[in-house]
Amino acid sequence: MHSSLQAYSEQDSPPSPGKGSRSNSRKSTGNVDDVRSNGWLDAMKASSPPRKKLIKGFSNQVASIDDDFEDYCSWMLEYPSALDSFEEIIDLAMDKKIAMFLDYDGTLSPIVDDPNCAFMSESMRSTVRSVAKHFPTAIISGRSRDKVFDLVKLTELYYAGSHGMDIIGPVSETLSKNHPNCVKSNDHPGKETTLFQPAREFLSMIDEIFRILVEITKDIQGAKVENHKFCVSVHYRNVEENNWTTIGQRVHDVLKDYPLLRSTHGRKVLEVRPVIDWNKGKAVEFLLESLGLADRNDVLPIYIGDDKTDEDAFKMLRESNRGYGILVSSVRKESNAFYSLRDPNEVMKFLQLLVNWKNQER
Repeated sequence: MHSSLQAYSEQDSPPSPGKGSRSNSRKSTGNVDDVRSNGWLDAMKASSPPRKKLIKGFSNQVASIDDDFEDYCSWMLEYPSALDSFEEIIDLAMDKKIAMFLDYDGTLSPIVDDPNCAFMSESMRSTVRSVAKHFPTAIISGRSRDKVFDLVKLTELYYAGSHGMDIIGPVSETLSKNHPNCVKSNDHPGKETTLFQPAREFLSMIDEIFRILVEITKDIQGAKVENHKFCVSVHYRNVEENNWTTIGQRVHDVLKDYPLLRSTHGRKVLEVRPVIDWNKGKAVEFLLESLGLADRNDVLPIYIGDDKTDEDAFKMLRESNRGYGILVSSVRKESNAFYSLRDPNEVMKFLQLLVNWKNQER
């Protein structure tokens, strides 16, 4: 296996799939204190900010009141609005080629109770299409690549699904040398591309864990399990908070039998994925390489995302001093991003500003 895809340390590397990849026990009883003592429950709560309170105003209309408004304003001093800072960003982009990377849920579409109904608006789709005309653009999502393509419906883009573990990018001769898992693909008619799936060997294990998680959560009202090909999402957005411990404990117990899999926390979702050194930050680096934009001083990557999984991309851009992350959030969050936007509406405004700037530059 290529060195960049190996587990986090040789000392802790688990066996390869099929060789002691899980214990003999199908189901563990566990202790409900496990998810409390190891920080799982705290992480589940931390990644799930409370909804804003609603009150009736004098005009009898419902007004949204954010109790942490002042706190949010002070937070924005550290993560200034990308809209207010647009001229600064353009100055940074002067004489450089922008490469745009976008998350999907919570960035291009609103967060909704049913993930199957997270549709992007036609105006957003039109805006992203315009962005792709001027800048190389990729969607990097936790969803399966096929699902996110079906939602976006734009062939002008490149797509990375399963948190970057399933990538369709441009054909590049250097990729085949540096990444043995690359194969040529014709997924998009009339467009030759490169398919890269660093976790391909885990497909059967992911299918197995998906079936188990569906079975052990079916009695928890509101729980939803999705198979995203190279990872599994366990949504608890519609689960009563007093059942979060139960759902967290059951996922925790199952993963004791699968040392090659780990869980990460997103916005009211537990993500089960292979233990390999690959994430959205690695996906950005791979796509920059495939586009011929790696290791160049005249390139400015911009990554926009709202979730904890996007932090890997923010961190990579910050630490390599190569570009800028923009966090989409209406509440205070610690982040490796440089700028912020409140919601998908502000994301669309920012993208439209980029398109207008590029049109005027001509």
